Amino acid sequence: MGHGQAMEKLRKVAMLCVGRAVMFGAFAIALIMISFSFDLVRAFSAGAILTLVMAQILIIKAYATFRQNPRKTEAWGYLPPNARPAGRSGAKVFRSVLIEVYVRFAAHSLMAGCCFFTTSTALRLLRALA
Repeated sequence: MGHGQAMEKLRKVAMLCVGRAVMFGAFAIALIMISFSFDLVRAFSAGAILTLVMAQILIIKAYATFRQNPRKTEAWGYLPPNARPAGRSGAKVFRSVLIEVYVRFAAHSLMAGCCFFTTSTALRLLRALA
C-alpha cells in the first residue's frame, strides 16, 4: 500500500470514528432542543450553547492528541495492520491526521452553534417587536 493510500485510509477511519462520536453528541443536542420546542428561543439557545461546548471538547481532544499513544485510540484499532503507520514519524503523521479531523469537526460545530445563536437572537427580536 502506497504512502498516499495509507494516509487516505487513515483519514477515512479517523473521520468515521470522530464523526460517529460527533453524531451521537448532535443527536443528544437535538433531543434537548426538541424538549424545549415549546419555546423556540430557548431551544435554539440551548442548542447553541451545547454545540459550542461540543466544539470546545473537540478542540481539547485535538490538544490531548499530542500526549496520547496512537495505539490506544479507536482509529488505530480500526486500521488494518498494513495501514498502520510505523515508527516515530508514523506516530507524528497519525497524530497530525487526528488533529486535523478533530479541528475540522470542531469548526463545523462552531458554525452550527453560531447559526443557532443567530436564529435564537432573530427569534428573540421578532418576539420583542410583536
